[in-house]
Amino acid sequence: MSNWLADILLQNKKDRIPSVIRRFGTADATLSRDTITVEGAAWLVEAKEDQVVRLFEVAAPDAEVEQCLLTYRASLKSEDLKGRAFLEMWCRFPGRGEFFSRGLNQPLKGTTAWTSHETPFRLKKGQRPDLIKLNLAVEGRGKIWITDVELLKMPR
Repeated sequence: MSNWLADILLQNKKDRIPSVIRRFGTADATLSRDTITVEGAAWLVEAKEDQVVRLFEVAAPDAEVEQCLLTYRASLKSEDLKGRAFLEMWCRFPGRGEFFSRGLNQPLKGTTAWTSHETPFRLKKGQRPDLIKLNLAVEGRGKIWITDVELLKMPR
């Protein structure tokens, strides 16, 4: 393969690799504190009713967060979850309000091993959120563990 063609092909692959905006670990304090505790390298949510667990907020992400695909990704596992749980991301736009994306296509139910979950939010040109909220929505009761929380962006 000639060098110019290899350069083009490799450049296209580099453009499709997501970059990390922010990664969170158990040393980072969650916004909700009443139903969440640290257990090892994960957070444990013991849900007794429907609730939204506010995990983290990313204020004023860099100026390059527009015309891209934002992805909220985390690993989840559950024990005796009656109902479902899923990732939820809110983006606030100055003068326009808040809009959300929910991982309803990947709900957590019952008792599961660790699985990777994500929810995307597509930003068009000129759309620049000034605040991004990362939540765990629980509709039901049970235990949910969450780890490897990250916010990614991929150019479009």
